[in-house]
Amino acid sequence: MNKLMIQPQVKRGRIRKELQGHFSEHLGRCIYGGVYVGENSDIPNVNGIRKDVVQALRDIRIPVLRWPGGCFADEYHWKDGIGPKEKRKKMVNTHWGGVTEDNSFGTHEFMELCRQLGCQPYVNGNVGSGTVREMGEWVEYMTFDGISPMAEERRANGHEAGWQVPFFGVGNENWGCGGNMTPEYYANEYRRYQTYVRNYRPGERIYKIACGSDGTNYEWTDTLMRIAGRYMDGLSLHYYTVPHDWQHKGSALGFTRADYVETLQKTLRMDELITRHSAIMDRYDPEKRVGLIVDEWGTWYDVEEGTNPGFLYQQNSMRDAMVAALNLNIFNKHCDRVHMANIAQLVNVLQSVILTEGPRMLLTPTYYAFKLFRDHQENELLSSALLTEETQGDLPALQESVSLAPDGAIHVTLVNPGPDESREVEISLQDQAVSGASARILTGDMNAHNTFDAPDTVKDADFFDFSVKNGVLTAKLPPVSLTHFILS
Repeated sequence: MNKLMIQPQVKRGRIRKELQGHFSEHLGRCIYGGVYVGENSDIPNVNGIRKDVVQALRDIRIPVLRWPGGCFADEYHWKDGIGPKEKRKKMVNTHWGGVTEDNSFGTHEFMELCRQLGCQPYVNGNVGSGTVREMGEWVEYMTFDGISPMAEERRANGHEAGWQVPFFGVGNENWGCGGNMTPEYYANEYRRYQTYVRNYRPGERIYKIACGSDGTNYEWTDTLMRIAGRYMDGLSLHYYTVPHDWQHKGSALGFTRADYVETLQKTLRMDELITRHSAIMDRYDPEKRVGLIVDEWGTWYDVEEGTNPGFLYQQNSMRDAMVAALNLNIFNKHCDRVHMANIAQLVNVLQSVILTEGPRMLLTPTYYAFKLFRDHQENELLSSALLTEETQGDLPALQESVSLAPDGAIHVTLVNPGPDESREVEISLQDQAVSGASARILTGDMNAHNTFDAPDTVKDADFFDFSVKNGVLTAKLPPVSLTHFILS
């Protein structure tokens, strides 16, 4: 029997809502057709933004959205995306598919999207091909309410007041697509660029995020913290779960049991990456002032057959839901250092929570994983420990995170990642009894997924296969499952 022991009196830190953030890049059909269809579209929209997508994202309480990239950010010149749309410059999206970018979705449209979603904007600036002046003027354009050329231009383009921009990224993947820089060079460039990311709004301070490491590049983290740590609020980390290797990533569907296990093994490396990067950061920042920002994570498979290879469109199965659940639990348990995480990407690209096809929309298994985690937002992480003698090969028997809500309810997200066997578990609270509980579950065959003809094949449901007796909850969790318990 597996046992989950929870200490309700031992709090480990606040689970920031931003740990459940998302990422939208000008890539494939993420922006155009995914969230934005234009004001003249027959698809129901508000100011060009799809009503169905907005409502679905509001339902999972999307807290923050990163834009415009990604690799696209370091070739994006923001002035091309403001003013009358018929006069905006067109460009070739050289990173993603070689298609024409008409810049009809720019700063004003992104801020309108965030307004409709009720989420915070996270804007990523251009270091790779941009200038200090360009970045500084963008911040001024977006946030300054006084008299200045940039503020006046914003007003002329239809928005009187400045916007709140809580988060600003200074470059993206500058070790690669953002300029192929050395860590020393980028650290000094970061120091220079961030100087001009000014706080124009009284009482509001922009949270500045430096480009961090790709996976295991610990030298990058050390160099950035040593040279520029005092000038940053956050340092990013990118890690994609690729089942085999970058040349042979494997299919999103029709995979084998061995593929499934390998994928989950690789996604569990996120815990080691966060632990080791955090240890480096601790040497320079023992107070944990600088947050680790995991602003690109998720699965990356071969694109769906018949689609543009540069559009990175892939289906989404219960395997992806397990990847999401395992990572969200990991982020929760590292909430002392991880301040934000952004799954890649929002719609129609990589591990999406939503897929669209013309006027049709479906919610993926990953969407429902986020739905079952939403009640952790802004709760206090509680100390918890799983005691088990069972094994599932190289996968954990179970994995969890636990939080305390302001109303006193205890939220538990339990994952049984194994592909074959159900797991029994006892959940108990130290020095108090479980008096009652409710639960919802997401489960299914590892290859189960939703299609536009069968959009409800995978979704969450009420879960009743548990009992509460003598202050202890006992449950039987099916394989390939995520269960959210609310304890009282």
